[in-house]
Amino acid sequence: MRPKYTDPGGQIHLSVQRQESEVVISVRDTGIGIPAQHLPRLFEMFSQVNPALERTQGGLGIGLALARRLVELHGGAIEARSAGAGMGSEFVVKLPVADPGRGATEMTDAPEQSGGAPKRRILIVDDNRDAAASMAMILELMGHQVQTAHDGLAALEAAAAFWPDVILLDIGLPRLNGYEVAREVRQQPWGGQVILIAVTGWGQEEDKRRALEAGCDYHLTKPIDPDGLAKLLATSSDS
Repeated sequence: MRPKYTDPGGQIHLSVQRQESEVVISVRDTGIGIPAQHLPRLFEMFSQVNPALERTQGGLGIGLALARRLVELHGGAIEARSAGAGMGSEFVVKLPVADPGRGATEMTDAPEQSGGAPKRRILIVDDNRDAAASMAMILELMGHQVQTAHDGLAALEAAAAFWPDVILLDIGLPRLNGYEVAREVRQQPWGGQVILIAVTGWGQEEDKRRALEAGCDYHLTKPIDPDGLAKLLATSSDS
């Protein structure tokens, strides 16, 4: 498979070493590099570096955000380094070394999970299947039970069978748009208790007003911060 971000003749270097109580994994290439202004936001959902867009083959800018979440769930950290555009990149993952005398659940360096935060049944409705699948993976890592649907009618069918606690609802959907789905959900016997969150690229005040009038409880504008979404899910009440 040809690398996306390293031209023919380039090199990719992989190294693994132990540093005290950590394992440090480095992946370094001689590829297109990362401009300095993009480094602070590189691991945010939907973040993409402009010079790399023509190489992404339809990528959504989700992979690195998901990678960070996975690494953090194992008590580690991930960092991106680059001297700039055209200067190659390096990604460094640091993970705690497991003590063979203890079970994995006893590792004190692992971050606390969401503790007493409620685990919810969440329906993700988005006609972009890759975006829906990636968000589902993130929410499942948080401990939630997740299903997906990709158009308005499928969303209503899934909701009637799944009885979700939360629906993450894209607005620009085929067959029925998100506003129509929200209104229909609210008319169902089970729909009054559902937390409806409009998740859309439309972020003007008029868009927010229409979402709330349709029955949504919250309006989030893409790209979504997974940590912010986690806090919203933890603090919102479905009672």
